[in-house]
Amino acid sequence: MKFIRDLHTEAAREGRPAVSFEFFPPKTVEGEGNLLGKTLPALLAARPDYCSVTYGAGGGTREKTLEIVERIQREHGLTTMMHLTCVGSTRADLERVVAEARERGVLNVLALRGDPPGGGAFVAQPGGFEFSRELVGFLRDAGGLCVGTAGFPEGHIACKAGREVDWGYLRDKVQAGADFIITQLFFDNRDFLEFREHLRGRLGVDVPIIAGILPVLSRNQTKRFVELCGARMPAEFLGRIDALGEDEAAVTAYGIEYATRQCEELLAAGVDGLHFYTLNKAHSTASILRNLGRL
Repeated sequence: MKFIRDLHTEAAREGRPAVSFEFFPPKTVEGEGNLLGKTLPALLAARPDYCSVTYGAGGGTREKTLEIVERIQREHGLTTMMHLTCVGSTRADLERVVAEARERGVLNVLALRGDPPGGGAFVAQPGGFEFSRELVGFLRDAGGLCVGTAGFPEGHIACKAGREVDWGYLRDKVQAGADFIITQLFFDNRDFLEFREHLRGRLGVDVPIIAGILPVLSRNQTKRFVELCGARMPAEFLGRIDALGEDEAAVTAYGIEYATRQCEELLAAGVDGLHFYTLNKAHSTASILRNLGRL
């Protein structure tokens, strides 16, 4: 498997953005079968550069994350990144996870602070890390890994000092060794473009900045996501999904339309990559990529 930083270099050389997908570890055998037997094969037709698998609140899905990453790489030949968080882990715990990842051929890691189970306040484990930049540095020092980190176009919800302060922390993560940035979901491209301009023009960040795109599937689900992560919903967008109400098929269709327009604008602006939060579903992401001429 390749390092994701090299995949972005190759994509840039070819004059195109990298395309990637995010999945979460299914909780059931049926869900795992659907992900690996239906969703992923349907999306492979878009020739993605890589995908990622989340870690779960508190690292509760560690073994399943590693298993799914290994299977995708072995069975489908697609470079796959595991998420890794600081929550509930000491340095020794993380060393064991990294060692197991290496044994399974996992060389790409997205380093995150993470959210504690139950949504409470984050408290560093004794002997663990308080900030994701510490985890980035730890993974960089471990050697032989490609390390990504998360960026927040509207600022992290927990950073009360403002988005530019938060963007400064992101620069620190890059300086600690992050090879690329994947953003949290956003619905207003102006937020992303201002974020990118600040990082590039004022902070000197030169690693790939990948836009995180969420194809909306339902009104209530989207509102829950936004409440958890602090993303802003533009008035036009919010008004439309509220008007569509409980008609999930109509909301999904609008989500495809809206995300397609988002991606078209981002592509015109020269985005480094598009990372789709698939929610383990193929239809919306595949439809967007079809609209963009990738399928």
